[in-house]
Amino acid sequence: MSKIQLFAQANLPTEYGIFKMVGFEFPDTKKEHVALVMGDISNPDEPVLARIHSECLTGDALHSLKCDCGFQLAAALRQISEAGRGVLIYHREEGRGIGLINKIRAYALQDQGMDTLDANLALGFEGDLREYYIGAQMLKDLGLQSLHLLTNNPDKVEQLEKYGITISSRIPIEIEANPYDSFYLETKKNRMGHILNMEEK
Repeated sequence: MSKIQLFAQANLPTEYGIFKMVGFEFPDTKKEHVALVMGDISNPDEPVLARIHSECLTGDALHSLKCDCGFQLAAALRQISEAGRGVLIYHREEGRGIGLINKIRAYALQDQGMDTLDANLALGFEGDLREYYIGAQMLKDLGLQSLHLLTNNPDKVEQLEKYGITISSRIPIEIEANPYDSFYLETKKNRMGHILNMEEK
């Protein structure tokens, strides 16, 4: 597997503060990925607050209530800002790797009663095609070795550790369920192993 390449850097002012935006490209897929960096992360002896956030156009940009993705993105940026230092990796793997059009097809199957996992399987995909090797490479390129990882997903912890990243602690990033995403969150908890308490608004 090829090594990801860093191509560009610039400051990005946001409602959560000013981040350094770092653009990468993965040669095998030509997909572009982004890291948002705040504060001094140069000390290898200090674990850094971090999140690997998988792209979700519907949740992140269109404010869908069918998932918790956009709320998790905002919560992660807010927590990094409050800490004064940290990294958010924006991982371009829409729909857990199946792409936007197939994600819409999966939504249609969910409208008919399927859960998010069975919908992906019905379309001929694995339940989760994401590859955290890319995120691990980006973190290493940024000089990070140890993280306080914002995630509810134990598999993400295991994969990052497999690729040489030390997870000093896992920090939950749970969003209260709403009537539109409660079935989705139950599927994440009961079928995909995510650590969730499942309190509904």
